[in-house]
Amino acid sequence: MNKGICILSTIPVREKPSDKSQMINQLIFGDVVHVNDRHKSWLFIETSHDNYSGWVDEKQISFPPAAFFEQMENEVPVFMTVKFTEARGENGSKLPLIMGSRLPVFDTNTFRIGESVYNLPKDISVLQGKQTPELMMKTAKNFLGSPYLWGGRSYFGIDCSGFTQMVYRMCGYNLHRDASQQAEEGLLVGFIDEAAPADLAFFENDEGNIVHVGILLNQHQIIHSSGQVRIDTIDHEGIFNEALKRYTHKLRFIKRVIA
Repeated sequence: MNKGICILSTIPVREKPSDKSQMINQLIFGDVVHVNDRHKSWLFIETSHDNYSGWVDEKQISFPPAAFFEQMENEVPVFMTVKFTEARGENGSKLPLIMGSRLPVFDTNTFRIGESVYNLPKDISVLQGKQTPELMMKTAKNFLGSPYLWGGRSYFGIDCSGFTQMVYRMCGYNLHRDASQQAEEGLLVGFIDEAAPADLAFFENDEGNIVHVGILLNQHQIIHSSGQVRIDTIDHEGIFNEALKRYTHKLRFIKRVIA
């Protein structure tokens, strides 16, 4: 039982092995995890795409044979881009899926978990492989209006670094989970007027710690999760919220992950 996969649309990853513990992350359908420890019915897992750890309820994880995971490792991941749909199992069961779900062993409009095959609507829209900055901007805008949720990574609740991670992941690039970790990736961009679409902008608090991240649409606009996923104005000082008529985030630096 070393490796498992998330088999629900989204499940909480908690700081401690308890339903009362705070959610620090989410798994989205198709996320693969490594199980490192157990406490009663709770599993201490590490996500394979970013090595982020936490506790999940064992009932929400499936453990297909090792050959299935080998097949997943040898394929280019496919991610669903529609906000919500239902897949149908061969026995007629329904499986709710949300945007950002990874579809293992995808073929036209089917995917597989172990030996179970699921059918998707024929007009399903997916992304596979590395995408252009233009496509990344379109993907990011699909999250507009999603409510802010600490630890969230889904359209129905997402935090700032969960948002940047999901957009990049769907478009073929893996980022670390937290803003402070993402700040260590990529190449430094000297000035905002040298920035390009899909660059990541990082913001600091009064102590100088990285506490926020967003995706630049251009040199004057940023899309980020703050209250909700929204588009705001940005300049060399930081993010200016037109509704509040004030700066809400202090710019620290800009990084380019896509060469």
